[in-house]
Amino acid sequence: MAKPTKWETDTSAEHSAWYIKRFRELAEQGADLGGEARLVDAMVSPGSRVLDAGCGTGRVAAVLHQRGHAVVGVDADPLLVQAASEDHDGPTWIVADLSELDLALQGETEPFDAVVVAGNVMAFVADGTEVDVLRRLAAHLAPDGFIVIGFGLDRGYSLAGFDTDVVAAGLAVEQRFATWDLKPWHEESTFAVSVLRHAPS
Repeated sequence: MAKPTKWETDTSAEHSAWYIKRFRELAEQGADLGGEARLVDAMVSPGSRVLDAGCGTGRVAAVLHQRGHAVVGVDADPLLVQAASEDHDGPTWIVADLSELDLALQGETEPFDAVVVAGNVMAFVADGTEVDVLRRLAAHLAPDGFIVIGFGLDRGYSLAGFDTDVVAAGLAVEQRFATWDLKPWHEESTFAVSVLRHAPS
């Protein structure tokens, strides 16, 4: 059985409800909620298979679906997945822990061209499962696929620790940026967006 994620242990059902309400209100206000999706869309071919890992209320997956991709959204919080399914038709929505992810058991047997991990997801996985999460995401990639992960560096998960975990998971950092709109990375950056691929054998 998977260890409880930090989202589960550090938050509550009330927090999930607040989170859902917040993003619904932002959408109603016309806020730009698709920046991460635009980046992924630019990196893949039309009609690609994309996994939104830690999809939350589905904002990234929804935009990718609108742009013609086949999208699966996965999150460990059933309340967030329910909200995603209510608000966004098109993507496939699945409740699952990323550290034990096996989408073939859910009927999703085809590999993915890209995996997007937005919204500080890596800071919310259970302590000690970071390598497991990265390995399970890598296991769902097509041979030439990529993972793009963004998180704030003030969230308790250091970039040095992340880079060590990336190597342990059999992946390699191909590119790194300071924002989802590709501002250059520098040592004083407070956010990191990393593009990962399978490490050369």
